[in-house]
Amino acid sequence: MTQSLKRPPLARRTLLRAAGISIALPSLESWRQAKASEAKTSPDDAHARRMVCVGNMLGFYPGAFWPQAPAADQFGTDQSRTMELSSTLKTLDAHRGDFTVIHGLDHGLTGGHFSIHAFLSGVRSVDAKSMPLANMTLDQYAAEKVSGFNRFDSLTIGSETGIHGGCQMSWTRTGTRVPPITGPAQLFEKLFIGVAEKDKARAADRFRLKNSILDSVGEDAKSIAKELNPQDRQKLEEYFSSIREVEKRLVNTRRWVDVPKPEAPLGKPKNTNMVDDLPILYDLMVLALQTDSTRIATLEIGGDFEARDFGFKAGYHSLSHHGKRQESIDALKTIEAYQVEHFARFLEKLRASQIGETNLLEQTSVLFGSGMGDANTHTNVNLPVILAGGGFKHLGQLGFDRNAKDTPPMNNLFVSMLQRFGLPVDEFQTGTGTLRGLEMVG
Repeated sequence: MTQSLKRPPLARRTLLRAAGISIALPSLESWRQAKASEAKTSPDDAHARRMVCVGNMLGFYPGAFWPQAPAADQFGTDQSRTMELSSTLKTLDAHRGDFTVIHGLDHGLTGGHFSIHAFLSGVRSVDAKSMPLANMTLDQYAAEKVSGFNRFDSLTIGSETGIHGGCQMSWTRTGTRVPPITGPAQLFEKLFIGVAEKDKARAADRFRLKNSILDSVGEDAKSIAKELNPQDRQKLEEYFSSIREVEKRLVNTRRWVDVPKPEAPLGKPKNTNMVDDLPILYDLMVLALQTDSTRIATLEIGGDFEARDFGFKAGYHSLSHHGKRQESIDALKTIEAYQVEHFARFLEKLRASQIGETNLLEQTSVLFGSGMGDANTHTNVNLPVILAGGGFKHLGQLGFDRNAKDTPPMNNLFVSMLQRFGLPVDEFQTGTGTLRGLEMVG
């Protein structure tokens, strides 16, 4: 194949990315392209199911986070009413039966702070090129499957300041970080403030450009079909299928340009600091789910979540490296108990939001935890993880022996969450199946 034949598809792939379309030509031996397209599933399968993931950049002090650990691989024993909650988790007491603390899960990673961005994928950004989904995160994988069926495929909330460049919670199939919504004022505007007519016109122009690019790519791909062997023709047909899926997503997304946003049930909040803003951000996430503006949201706590806003002299990051100093540990316990308190309040608001004969908590799989196991030792093992709601059978605690050969990867939990979301998947990233011991209700 000549060099002149190889250049146009590469140029188009670059243009597609610039236009915001995640699609590439398939890997054809006879055409020597780099990447195969992935078959898509129907977003209708995820109707009415929701997903929220909350992550802390600095982990939790293990000595105050874990309840008394269950026996390794102890399944089927309901501890939801009898387990003794730790000092950090005590405000979750009212939600017994609605959450499970999971011991012994991690992604098998090292790197300390440089691996926390892999919390929802199990794949570090430096390793993304070697993975079929790059370092695509749980939320973005689910969002891709329901793209266009809500005003926002997903909401990513966090800070743009702090260690290692701020919020790195969510990553796309192309290995691109999803920039966060940085405060309650910005989140409020996104959910409830209308779009100006001039911005609608610009959006319409962008959709027309994307459609034009898809038409061009489709025509050029068809023109090379006769030069391919049968195996590559099949791959090219898969590519055409992925183009058709992108076209469907564009149609679904385009319709939201002219649909009015819901009426705001409260006034626009002001940004203060991440500590004081945390309960407001949770309230706005509840409203986003109640109005069906989105079915997927992530919130990362860290960055500008400052210990000084609690009256401590040291910074949150430095406190997490406590060196077993009791004063620093006590400060951490205060900060982390505050985070769990407002997480518990979030669960209460979800449970109080009725949807027919059920409620938002039963319809929403809520993950709470961190990609950091112990910040003091910079380890990413035995990650602090809580799963709440979502229509799972919650037993209070679920434990795995990290030294056993058959200990599941944390991505198995994500496979279970994706299935509960309504997606017919058997694997995700390094996941090998659903998480044993975690059962769905109904």
